[in-house]
Amino acid sequence: MEKEVCDIYKNPMKNLYKSLYHALEKQKSLALATVVDAEGSTPQIPGVSALFSNEGLIEGTLGGGVLEGAAEEKAREAQKEGTNHLFEFDFQDDFSSSSSAVCGGKLKILIQGNPLDHKEVFAQLNQSLVRHNSGVLAALIKKTNQKNFSLARFWIENRDSGIELPSCLNRFEKDIWGVLEKRKPRFFQIKNQKSFSGRRESYLFLEPVVPPLQLVVVGAGHVGKAVSHLGHFLNFEVTVIDDRPEFVNKERIPEADHLIVDNIEEAVRRYPVTEETCIVIVTRGHSYDAQALKECIHSQAGYIGMMGSQRKVQLMKQRFIEKGWATKEQFERIQAPVGIPIQSQTVEEIAVSIAAQLIQIRNKKRG
Repeated sequence: MEKEVCDIYKNPMKNLYKSLYHALEKQKSLALATVVDAEGSTPQIPGVSALFSNEGLIEGTLGGGVLEGAAEEKAREAQKEGTNHLFEFDFQDDFSSSSSAVCGGKLKILIQGNPLDHKEVFAQLNQSLVRHNSGVLAALIKKTNQKNFSLARFWIENRDSGIELPSCLNRFEKDIWGVLEKRKPRFFQIKNQKSFSGRRESYLFLEPVVPPLQLVVVGAGHVGKAVSHLGHFLNFEVTVIDDRPEFVNKERIPEADHLIVDNIEEAVRRYPVTEETCIVIVTRGHSYDAQALKECIHSQAGYIGMMGSQRKVQLMKQRFIEKGWATKEQFERIQAPVGIPIQSQTVEEIAVSIAAQLIQIRNKKRG
């Protein structure tokens, strides 16, 4: 089933912007709210977003509670009027003394009342993610009156794309690539620029957008199914490989992005592995584990983990070195036994220990 492996790039990655784009394709009316700046102790950080319809929150979160309630009210107003707002939420002022938590910090939230104005920009962003390319979503924000702001958006794919910056952003080239390199958003006021001069304040928000890491689960047994479930929940792009169609199907693993029913050794060999790929080997037997590991141990995968006892791992290591299938250094980069040691006993606990290690790897890779 080689075609099924190669076709994985045809599906957009999981991302709030994917949901937004599909809604815009259907001409649905939504408001997009994004935290652009944070000061002090706050429940969220710059870059987190939420989508609101007339009926309320539909995806994402700004932190819940009073904050989300205030954002929802602003989003409903912006959506009705087709306007944009940039408002500050002060937790010290806005939380009453009876609230369950007082963070004491401040957040700035940008609300776009009509994302359809920038449908093409979100289409470009979505297509970049389909190709597993990262980039920066830039928002030029200018105050037009007491409460409303004009908004211009641009999608800038990574430098390797060869696409030139919009002329109005040339001045900020260093800032844009710095944001992408550090993978950390930036929000700042624009000063001394003709096209944005005058009494009205203007701002630039630069948001790095990267595709999710690819999680390849080799083996669709009980542990593989549980790891796939947690991988989806944790926003990985999940692919499950097994040679048993009764185990690899949408009824049994509905949350996986891609299901590959094929000879395990062949499927792992053909999978397009990159540094953004995490491979978890949890097949039904030692021989299948060895076949899968043999096909990916020389790859550039950012993470390879294999389930098994210490004794099994040592015996397999000895065999791989003796057979010349891998060097000692290559085998030692494998996380085996896979997962963080939490004395897990049940299938669910084993999956949690693996998911925790995947989170650790992802956060290390992405700062």
